[in-house]
Amino acid sequence: MGGALRECGAPVGDTLPYMVEKRLYEELTERIGEALRNSPAQDVERNLRAVLAAWLDRLDLVLREDFEVQKKLLERAQAKLAELERRIAELESRGQSQRPR
Repeated sequence: MGGALRECGAPVGDTLPYMVEKRLYEELTERIGEALRNSPAQDVERNLRAVLAAWLDRLDLVLREDFEVQKKLLERAQAKLAELERRIAELESRGQSQRPR
């Protein structure tokens, strides 16, 4: 691209080559974005996800995100249960040590 600009008489150190490249980049980016926005690929992807979700639902399978949420809830419940069991054992041991014999 620089050679073509030099042939047109543009100075080599000038910012013109950058501006031309930037304009071409922006135009290309806009055209690609427009093509993607108008593409049926998004609709196909959405429909495919819906079909797969319905199919997985019938198989009684869960999504990874749902599984991870339930796993974290179970881990918290197990930690709370362990803490409560520890506290009960502590209270029971105190109660037995305070009983008259």
